[in-house]
Amino acid sequence: MNKFLVLPLVAFSTLILGGCGFGTGPQGDLVGAEDRPEFNPQEVPYGMVPCPGGTFHMGQTDQDISASMVNMNKQVTIAGFYMDETEITNNEYRQFMNAIRQDSIDVLGEEYVMTELYPDTTVWVRDFTYHMGDPLMEYYYTHPAFDDYPVVGVDWFAAKYFCNWRTKNKNAANAEAGLAPTPNFRLPSEAEWEYAARGGRDLATYPWGGPYLRNSKGCMLANFKPGRGDYASDGYAYTSPVGAFFPNDFGLYDMSGNVSEWCDDAYMEASVPVVWDMNPTNPDDNEPRKVVRGGSWKDIAYFLETGTRNFEYQDSARSYIGFRTAMIQIGMGTNESLN
Repeated sequence: MNKFLVLPLVAFSTLILGGCGFGTGPQGDLVGAEDRPEFNPQEVPYGMVPCPGGTFHMGQTDQDISASMVNMNKQVTIAGFYMDETEITNNEYRQFMNAIRQDSIDVLGEEYVMTELYPDTTVWVRDFTYHMGDPLMEYYYTHPAFDDYPVVGVDWFAAKYFCNWRTKNKNAANAEAGLAPTPNFRLPSEAEWEYAARGGRDLATYPWGGPYLRNSKGCMLANFKPGRGDYASDGYAYTSPVGAFFPNDFGLYDMSGNVSEWCDDAYMEASVPVVWDMNPTNPDDNEPRKVVRGGSWKDIAYFLETGTRNFEYQDSARSYIGFRTAMIQIGMGTNESLN
């Protein structure tokens, strides 16, 4: 026998017979590859909450007042995943921008970083005519008073870039600690977003379950545009700090109102009958319209409903669109507890 084959076989048999958890069976047993990274049961990522998998009816739960016929009910099954507890804040996005400026400015170029990744603060002036948006343009992203407010002025491409950076940043720390890599942070699919927004309440009109926008004490349950423009009656004329209103049953804040949120899917009017009923998604690089969900501080209640679909062009940054990230849950079934 070749001497270069003998030594590995001797070493391997010694390992097997040496009490490494494989017993003392005969040589040649199928015992799995050695030196795999350590992987304990997946922990809930920092700042995220578990969304246990399940089945729900995706689609409009109330009257289709626009007669759009773009979100008819369909039973859909979603695998377990994690989602950010709140929308990404100005200060969290600032951590990303600081890292990019420090590590990648020479590769990406300052023009790309400042025009494609840095939040477009001019949206506060451009989005609305005859509107005094200059104070928000100057202070909303830069002033510490707004650190805990959702970042806006970020288009779909920048949100995706943030997800990639967050994945690399976390996995660099895991590699240094000798841990297995984490699954990718990413934008949620439209189906995941709607499932998470309902918080386990099938056919719920709003994330809090009921059909009303005030609780029993008369307090608003989200930040939006009540009536014909009584913006301040919910406590905030524009955006609110994340987590200012009650969470849904999954523990997610602001799934309706505050800012609309980018989803990973391309928008297609006929997506409901076309996509599969298990973890549906609609990736289409040739479609510039991307799904946004949840409604915002400037929207009427219709856009806050969990079944209302909307879109924006992927390269358009708005003063009312932000995002949050998601991560697939691995290693367990959909009905097991995600702890």
